[in-house]
Amino acid sequence: MVSFRFPKKERLSRRLLWDRVFTEGKQLKAYPLLLYYLKAPLPEPVAAQAGFAVPKRAIRKAVARNRIKRLMREAYRHEKQVVFNNSFGSYALVFLYLGKETPDFQQISGAMKTLLKKLVTHEEAHEA
Repeated sequence: MVSFRFPKKERLSRRLLWDRVFTEGKQLKAYPLLLYYLKAPLPEPVAAQAGFAVPKRAIRKAVARNRIKRLMREAYRHEKQVVFNNSFGSYALVFLYLGKETPDFQQISGAMKTLLKKLVTHEEAHEA
């Protein structure tokens, strides 16, 4: 059974790995989120490590950027079992917020669910 927690070992914190996700990784989009992902060996024994970013240029106020990141982490925490139960290796994930205004949880949750399902189906297609 997958835990609904989001412990530190599941957070993408290594700068080199974070940069590799953008340079070598693939992307999926479900507005207002963009997912960069890379199949890579992780330092911790987990199926995925996730990072979250909101561009300062789009959302000027730090309070709003932090709120969006909290919403994204919460939505990921609820939906991560999709990735963990169907994992074909370990992944580094980076979620970017593309919108211009502060969203509500339903928008973020719906986009997160769509992105994670796309990720699983996309990787199943490449495995076959």
